[in-house]
Amino acid sequence: MNAEKTQVIQWCAEGALTGELTFPEIVGRLGQIGVERYHADYSRQEITYYLAEGDTLVVATLHPTHAIGTVFSASEVEAAVRQSQRNEHTYLEFIRKTMAAGCVGYFVQITGRCVIYFGRNGDSHVEQFPPSPVEK
Repeated sequence: MNAEKTQVIQWCAEGALTGELTFPEIVGRLGQIGVERYHADYSRQEITYYLAEGDTLVVATLHPTHAIGTVFSASEVEAAVRQSQRNEHTYLEFIRKTMAAGCVGYFVQITGRCVIYFGRNGDSHVEQFPPSPVEK
């Protein structure tokens, strides 16, 4: 992986944590450099990025530690997603809410245009990307 792609990935990870970048901006930018998917691991506080050519990069995403709920609640995860889509909270607040809902992490499938949230026991919830303005 070249230095430019590494820099873009690190910038996207930091931009999410600081609120400088929105999810659509992040996904768009990562897709432009060939990232197919990424995995946010709440327990390890890191995101692993997977590029189409097989390269990977792990980036630390230090966030406040919160207890992960023991029961996965797809409805609470969905509610947190909807709040994010309406810009009603920060990414750090999204992390807190989804962790409380029993989510241990998620996969963003950029090429598949969906996010898969999962819990401790294999529970999952899938969210399709909202249509872009061009698709409406």
